[in-house]
Amino acid sequence: MIKVLCLAGALCGAGALSQFPEFSQQYLQRLGGQVDELTRFVKDFDASALAEGLGREEALEQLGGEGFADRHQADMRSTFARHARLSEHLQVLQEASALERLTLVHRMADSETLAATWGDYSPAVPASLAGVASAGTGFLGGWALMAALLASCTAPFRRLKARRPEPVKRKEPGMRKDPPVARPTLVTDTPSHIPRLAGAQR
Repeated sequence: MIKVLCLAGALCGAGALSQFPEFSQQYLQRLGGQVDELTRFVKDFDASALAEGLGREEALEQLGGEGFADRHQADMRSTFARHARLSEHLQVLQEASALERLTLVHRMADSETLAATWGDYSPAVPASLAGVASAGTGFLGGWALMAALLASCTAPFRRLKARRPEPVKRKEPGMRKDPPVARPTLVTDTPSHIPRLAGAQR
């Protein structure tokens, strides 16, 4: 039963991870689009600030104030931070191969881009080397994960069984053997020291 569950977990892992190369490629395309859009916005802001003889930080300081102005300044700072973060992720993912992206999942954590990619994604049969390798990795990972989960679930029962004393086996009483009976010695000849009566017949 345990092997069947481990096999099921391995197949699920293989099926899920085999889609990673194609999904990561589509995520990368959408991430590039997000970065391009943010880059245009940042360039426009910097150009407007430069036209007033201000740097980016000086322009942001002038946006500060109360109410809407303060909120607008916070939104602009958040946009600049997101642009810097996504640009770094995009560069790292573009330089990595499809297999190397398996170790760069933390670079694919933008919720907006993930939601957009997942909404349009349709599963495909893995035909590339990266897809086959990902499926194999998912198979091993799924097996290991299911085995670890089952081991953790059955551990309390194994410990309880180990603590339970084993019943003492009673030895069955053996059959007592009677001592050998001495066979009587048959006397066939009359001892020589007993006198015989003449004429007497036995």
